[in-house]
Amino acid sequence: MLIATCIGFLLVAFIYIYEVYFFTFNHIDKSHTQKGPGPIPSPTEAYTANAYYEPYGGAAGGVNVWVEVTHNGEKNKVQTVYYSDAKSEFTMEWVDENTLYILNDEPHYPESNRSIQLEIGKEIYHENGLACKSLLMKDEYETCYHN
Repeated sequence: MLIATCIGFLLVAFIYIYEVYFFTFNHIDKSHTQKGPGPIPSPTEAYTANAYYEPYGGAAGGVNVWVEVTHNGEKNKVQTVYYSDAKSEFTMEWVDENTLYILNDEPHYPESNRSIQLEIGKEIYHENGLACKSLLMKDEYETCYHN
């Protein structure tokens, strides 16, 4: 019984460590996604931003939103820069060549605002902070934001 308990504890610990410290955006179920706003080219068209919606939880569930930026000059390298629960107002606009403003807000609930301005190639936002803790993603950004 002691051996089974120890093995169970180690298995749970291993799964937790793997999920937290080896996180990537590969877990997104792209087979059930819906196209959001985009493509939105940057002012010089060096980047293109696209948003996607991922429904979860059936009728009582919700929707996640993520934003991918394509680096048009780097063999169309695609980088996920934003991942959050979707709110009723969602839009994206380029502030300048390297800065994307993402509005993700529920006007009647001020504490639900997930809007942010991100510098592409340097900043990323993940609502739960998993991208911030990931050892596999730490080279993809300089600053990580989370709720």
